[in-house]
Amino acid sequence: MSGGNYYFGDNVNMHGGVGNQGIVHQYAGPARASSPALEEAVQELLVLLRELRTNVPPLSARSIDESVPVLTGGPEVQPEERHRALMAITGVAATAGALGQPVVELVQQIIGLLGG
Repeated sequence: MSGGNYYFGDNVNMHGGVGNQGIVHQYAGPARASSPALEEAVQELLVLLRELRTNVPPLSARSIDESVPVLTGGPEVQPEERHRALMAITGVAATAGALGQPVVELVQQIIGLLGG
């Protein structure tokens, strides 16, 4: 092998143009480790959701079923997906009256622990 080009990492060639931005990386950033308080709150939520699920209509139960894997997923789950799942659970819980109230309160706590 003689000659040739070897590139490691980013390689950018720009020829002319206006308003070039260079490299824009779309990294979500390093995964944050879950706090023990967050882990405990999610586990408590799972217990409440099992009870709630048995007392809601089938479509609402399905919404819970679709949300649980997102909540229990690791750091690869995007914050937007996790937030959507929490909002879906809140919606189901809000329609369940008094039975859903502890779920709504716990979801609010979890959102606070997630930073927003």
